[in-house]
Amino acid sequence: MGYEVTRRGFLAGTAAAAAGVTVLGQPWSNVVHAAEGRIVVRIDEDLKNLDPANRTGATDVNVILAVGQGLVKFKPGSTEWENDAATEIKQVDDKTIEFTLKEGLKFSGNYGELTAEDVKFSFERFITPGPDGKKVDYADDWAALESVEVTGKLTGKIHLKNPSPAVWLIALADGSGVIISKKAFTELGDKFTTTPIGTGPYILKEWVPRDHFTLVANPDYLGDKPAFSEIVGKPIAEDKTAQLALQAGEIDFTRLDPAVAKDVAATAGLKVEKLSAIDYIWIGPNIEKKPFDDVRVRQAVRLALDVPAIIAAAYNGSVEPAYALEAPGILGYWADAPKRERDIEGAKKLLEEAGQGGGFSTRLTVLNKAVAQATAAVVQANLAEIGIDVQIDAIDEGAYWAYGENDASKDLDLVLVEYRGKFDPGFQTQWFTSDQIGKWNWQRWGSKEFDDLHKQGGIETDVKKREEIYIAAQKLMDDSAAFWWITHNAYTFGFKDTLSPGILPNGNQWQYASFKQA
Repeated sequence: MGYEVTRRGFLAGTAAAAAGVTVLGQPWSNVVHAAEGRIVVRIDEDLKNLDPANRTGATDVNVILAVGQGLVKFKPGSTEWENDAATEIKQVDDKTIEFTLKEGLKFSGNYGELTAEDVKFSFERFITPGPDGKKVDYADDWAALESVEVTGKLTGKIHLKNPSPAVWLIALADGSGVIISKKAFTELGDKFTTTPIGTGPYILKEWVPRDHFTLVANPDYLGDKPAFSEIVGKPIAEDKTAQLALQAGEIDFTRLDPAVAKDVAATAGLKVEKLSAIDYIWIGPNIEKKPFDDVRVRQAVRLALDVPAIIAAAYNGSVEPAYALEAPGILGYWADAPKRERDIEGAKKLLEEAGQGGGFSTRLTVLNKAVAQATAAVVQANLAEIGIDVQIDAIDEGAYWAYGENDASKDLDLVLVEYRGKFDPGFQTQWFTSDQIGKWNWQRWGSKEFDDLHKQGGIETDVKKREEIYIAAQKLMDDSAAFWWITHNAYTFGFKDTLSPGILPNGNQWQYASFKQA
């Protein structure tokens, strides 16, 4: 899932977006650009759900973190954290975190002061099923939580069921650590998904679905005031459209197609920046389906794929190949992962041994997006060389992410997947455990040894031992031949040279409050 992953809560999020918010809303054409203290940023997709526990992607969480506060937050452009709503926070033992809140933090909308009761309510939501018996979408972020004890108006203790070194990066400093108003949540009901109430640097002034949202500086925010009094987010799906808007001066910041980086950088008044990501993009077979239930077939396909050709065709050669799950810079990065050369004859031999020498037909499911379809076209040509006929099924987001619901993944043959990473390796490994089969483990691969390693990694506090655990888990994935890695991705950004954007090292999380004048 991603830093955030759009797959979480996609269908529910789409419904929430349709409801929308229009406080003083106007059509986009009437939004005055380049007003004093205002910037306009392009977002790849519209907002969907602004409830921290049920957010659907990076677009949502970027706004949630601009409007709200956690006990801690990531330092600008860093994977390290610093105090936010907490004036003091410390881990007193492996299973206890004590905190003291800053005084005078006021929720927007006249919802009163932020207290330890709000912290308790915000975090315990993740471990408390709703009236329908369902957990929130991001329940796993707080899987180690036992309870939150309120010891005073502004003080409390977070009690964990077991040691959890990941809790600081995955939960506390991220969207799942944002503190919401218990009163606002109760009073707003379903409107809470479109009406974020927080104590952060910005307030969501308006959200016109499929058109724009506007953040305005929060006058009651107790931290450093943001550099821009207003940030407008404009959904633009196509990279080319966004590029032209940037070059025309209609927007100030956008992600770019890497192929146009030189042209944009040559435009007067614009800058370009490239940032390696920690995503994980791969093709996976459904190993419960013949012939992919035979490891030799999976190994054959892995040998036949030309990853450099995929990167050249789909990514304009702008990203590096991936060889395992964890990206460079993440604890557990497997630097010695096998780097196999393409071997058509070796692939054909494996198919012969598996009784598939005559070839077979299969279906590759991908998102209906340019990069995914370009990847699929190369895969189709690659596998034709060993007698495998690949039919490409390019589908829209709703149908695609619905494979994570109701055990729908059992109907897949092959699928191209792109998940967003977080800064702790356990976030990545959790989607491939046995209990995710029928949900987000679309390969339907299960290994008790892998499951045990994932659990051990989640509670091990020794850094070196954690590293060894996650490398061992990736070795099992490699042995399965059920994961054909492509890249960890990279992001290219274009922006006005008067702007210094705030971007976390994963590339997809933007810290709006850290955007500054260059």
